Order: sequence, then C-alpha cells, then structure tokens
Amino acid sequence: MSANFENKKKLVQDIKDKISRAKCVVFVDYKGINVANDTELRNKIREAGCEYHVYKNRLVKLALSELNISCLDDKLEGTLAIAFSFDGETEAASVIDKMAEKAGISMKFGLLDQNYIDDTALKALAKLPSKEVLIAQLLGMLQAPATGLCRVLNGPVSGLARCLNGIATKN
Repeated sequence: MSANFENKKKLVQDIKDKISRAKCVVFVDYKGINVANDTELRNKIREAGCEYHVYKNRLVKLALSELNISCLDDKLEGTLAIAFSFDGETEAASVIDKMAEKAGISMKFGLLDQNYIDDTALKALAKLPSKEVLIAQLLGMLQAPATGLCRVLNGPVSGLARCLNGIATKN
C-alpha cells in the first residue's frame, strides 16, 4: 500500500476518534472567510478547549460510515470545517455563533452525542449558558424558597429588635 493511502487511513481513524469523543460536533460552512478572521476563530476555539479542522468531505464520510452515522451523507458538500467540543456541549457552537457574522461563516448542522441536529438547534444550543452557570442558576432557584422562609420568620424578631433599640435610644 502506498504511504498516501496509509496517511488517509490514519486521518480517517483520527476523525472517527474525535467524533466519538466529542460531546458536540459542529459542521461549519467557511466559504468566504479571510485569513485574519480564520486565525481569530481558531484562537477562540482553542481558548474554549475545542478543536477546529478542515477535512476532505470524502474522508469525513468514510469516518461517519464506520461509526454507523449515515444521516449526514447528503449534507457533506461544499466547503466544510468541523469544530469538536470535548468538555461541554455548548462551547464550539457558542464561539462559532459569536464569530459567524464577523467572519462570514455559518453553522450548517451538527452532532450532539452523535445525533443529528440542524442549524436552528445549533443556534439555540449556542445561546445556552455553560454547564457551570446552569448549575449555579439551579442551585439559586433551589435555595430561594429557604432564604425567603428565613426572611419571613426573621421579620417579627428583627422588627421587635428595632422597636426596642428605638425605645432605648429615645430615653
């Protein structure tokens, strides 16, 4: 076998590995992006803990078919880049959504836990806060009733204390 064929086999294996490890995979139409915007996008993707690569569509199709993901075969056309989000579901989509208008790119479709999602769902996913923020909001909502109850129960006691303090300072 030729060295080129072996390199392509390794590349397909690498694509399969990244897709299977990623929580979210975003397919991006990068047609029309300039070098400065592409560099900025790659830097922001890297800062978010994600990866961004351009592969030949044929190699991506091979990797997807080996992973038994066949619903994307007709969608893998044109200039596509792939952003992989390994730590969380929203990071890659969020960075690409923020850069889309400036860079002239668009999210075409994606995979969320290896299930197909369209561009509308990707945009909604990009608007979600990070997992840590969502957990903090949930804890705040769970803590709110107890905090309110403490304030209500503490109200009469603090009112009595203010009255006694007023009487003491008046005399």
